Amino acid sequence: MDKQQFSVESTAIFEQLWNITKELRQKLDARFEVHLHPSTQDLQNYAAQVGAAHGSLNAFTGTEIDWLVHSWLREPQSGFCNMHLTIWLGSQIRVPHLAFAFATVPHLFFYMDYVARSDLFTDLDYLDRYYEPVNATYLKFLDDARFQQYMSKTLYIRQVQSQTSLCYTSPVTEETIATVQTVAHEMMDRWLGWVDEAEPVPESERAALAKRDLIIRRAIAERDPDNKIATRLFGEAMTDKLVRSLWGEVRE
Repeated sequence: MDKQQFSVESTAIFEQLWNITKELRQKLDARFEVHLHPSTQDLQNYAAQVGAAHGSLNAFTGTEIDWLVHSWLREPQSGFCNMHLTIWLGSQIRVPHLAFAFATVPHLFFYMDYVARSDLFTDLDYLDRYYEPVNATYLKFLDDARFQQYMSKTLYIRQVQSQTSLCYTSPVTEETIATVQTVAHEMMDRWLGWVDEAEPVPESERAALAKRDLIIRRAIAERDPDNKIATRLFGEAMTDKLVRSLWGEVRE
């Protein structure tokens, strides 16, 4: 396969995965009002100084959402792409945050999870309410030979994932992409139902919850082992700016 053909094929796969994130965004936009944060205005289109790598990072805020990131980056000639849709709720409710990541490396990688906002060792009601419903899906993927569970070598990344985190690699096929698309919508629809049914967090507890959320969001962004790929493609200065935008430091 020549480089031009490979680039065309990787573009088609990228567009399929990116379209999944746009479908999920449509459901978010139907439920929440968010606005593009000006701190990421200059990251809507960015590119490497050398090579074909380029990307887009857009962050949004709203009355119910503290920080929403919808981003992608890709290097067409190698077949690599990586995209995120992460929704960090405000402290008015304690529903888990929602995270999606899709990538080709060049095989398919995906991560979908509800990011816990309570101690799952002791808050058994929270565990049963928000994680038991997805346990069957988690077990189904374990038994599906098309998908291989991915275990990060980075301690914090493993620590922050829930025990029902869907983090897998698989061959890139229409069938596997369709499966990922279906489960992603299930994750989103379930989460939107939780948001609508959530009880408000007492005012006296909201500051502590917001502080905890920010610590987790920053640590995930800064400790992501894939940051080294961004550094190779875009350099240290741009990667640092991207990481700070992912967790929201730049908005201050």
